Amino acid sequence: MGGVPTKHKTHGRVRQRRSNLKLQSTSLKACPKCGAAMIPHRYCPNCGYYDGKEVVDVLAKLSKKEKKSREKEIKK
Repeated sequence: MGGVPTKHKTHGRVRQRRSNLKLQSTSLKACPKCGAAMIPHRYCPNCGYYDGKEVVDVLAKLSKKEKKSREKEIKK
């Protein structure tokens, strides 16, 4: 048989320890090219640009109908 702890942790001590385990909200910033909300240091999922260069061709993954509407948005 194992040993038995002599003292229990108080509610306050347990809650103090767990206070650092809370979830952090993600910070979003506006894309400099299209203005959509994006995670910093990632390419924009809306336009596919990062650091002024096109990294991902977003229009290639869309259907014809979505592609036409997106192209109109980009031209504006």
